[in-house]
Formats: sequence, structure tokens, C-alpha cells
Amino acid sequence: MPTTPETPPDPATLSYEQAIEELEHIVEQIESGEASLEESMKLYERGSRLLQRCRTVLDQAEQKLSEIDAASLSQDAE
Repeated sequence: MPTTPETPPDPATLSYEQAIEELEHIVEQIESGEASLEESMKLYERGSRLLQRCRTVLDQAEQKLSEIDAASLSQDAE
């Protein structure tokens, strides 16, 4: 029975740290020059999706911090 490569998890399910770790690994693979052009294109596409996930998580964190700051300021004003 032939083995099939494991499908990587959907980036939307990864934590920020997991996405960054995989993204760093992808960059290393591409920079090594050992991947074929086709494989490099697939890696680039995956990396792009991981980068978008990281940006989303950071945007959510920034929003949460803004909400905390706003709540803190309104409590101080009372």
C-alpha cells in the first residue's frame, strides 16, 4: 500500500506559535534550494496562508488589548 503524505492542518486551527514555527521551517526549506520548483511553489502557498493566520491572530490580540485599555480608562474616569 503506497503511503501518502500527511495533509498539514488548516492554518486557521493553529496557534500563533505553531504557525510561526511551520513558517520558519518552510522558509528554511525554500532557502536551502533543495526543493523543486513545483514543491517550492506549494511551500510558498502554504507559507502565505500561515502568514495570513499570524496576522489575523496578531490583529485579534491588538483588538483585545485596545478593549482592555478602553475599559481601564473608563474605570479610571469614574
